[in-house]
Amino acid sequence: MRIATWNVNSLRARADRVEAWLEKSDVDVLAIQETKCKDENFPWEIFERSGYSVAHFGFNQWNGVAIASRVGLKDVERTFTNQPPFGKNGKDPVQEARAIGATCADVRVWSLYVPNGRAREDEHMVYKLAWLRQLRAQASSWLAEDQQAQFVLAGDWNIAPLDTDVWDIEFFEENQMTHVTKPEREAFAEFIEAGLTDIVRPHTPDPGIYTYWDYTSLRFQKRQGMRIDFLLGSPALAQRVRNAYVDKDERRGKGASDHAPVVAELAG
Repeated sequence: MRIATWNVNSLRARADRVEAWLEKSDVDVLAIQETKCKDENFPWEIFERSGYSVAHFGFNQWNGVAIASRVGLKDVERTFTNQPPFGKNGKDPVQEARAIGATCADVRVWSLYVPNGRAREDEHMVYKLAWLRQLRAQASSWLAEDQQAQFVLAGDWNIAPLDTDVWDIEFFEENQMTHVTKPEREAFAEFIEAGLTDIVRPHTPDPGIYTYWDYTSLRFQKRQGMRIDFLLGSPALAQRVRNAYVDKDERRGKGASDHAPVVAELAG
C-alpha cells in the first residue's frame, strides 16, 4: 500500500500533472493540500478516470484539502475535533478548510494543511500554534484509545524541524523567518513525544532532501529548499513502512507545484 502527500498549489491549475502523476506513481492514497477550489469546480473527473474515490473540503480559492483513494474511502470527517477557527484581529472567527480525514483500507488518513505563521509576531502564528496543540491532543487521544491504531497525519506542516531541513539556517535566522522558530519546532516535537513517527525521514536521511522550493529567486535551480511536508504515523503504522521517498522530479518542468510529492510504502 502506497500513501502519499502533495501540496499541489491549485488543483485545477495542475489537474493534468496530478492525473499523470497518479498513473506514474501507482499510489493507493493521496492526501492533497491547497486545492484552492470549491466542490462545484473540483476536477472530480481526473480521479474518476484513474479509479480513485475522492473526499474534498474547500470553500473558495484559498486552502482546501482532499483525499483520493482507490482502496476505500469511508467515515469522512471535515475538520478534527475542536479544530481552532481563525478571525482577523480575533473577530468573526471562521473554520478554514485545512483538515480532512477518511479511512482508506485499514488506515485512517488525515490530509492536513497546517497554517502558515506568516511572521514571528503575527496573529497567524498564534493561530498556527493553537491549531497544532489541538491536533496533537487529538492524536494523543486516538493512541490512548487504541495503541494499535493505524493512522497517518499527512500534509504540509509549514515547519522545518531540523536546521538541515532548510538550505541555510543562518539566512532564516538573520531574516527573522518562520518555519524554524523554537515554538514551531517544539509544537512539531510534541507529536513525536506523543508517540508518532516521521515515517519518511529514516528512508531519506541525507541533508538537502527537501519537499518545497519557493518559486522566487530560482530556489529550485539553486537547490535552496525546505523539508516541510511530512507523514507522521502511529506506532502500529510505522512498523509497516518498507520504503519512502520524495519525488523531486515532479517539481521540475512547466506548471509544477512548489512542493514535491512525498510517498511511503507500507507492507500489507
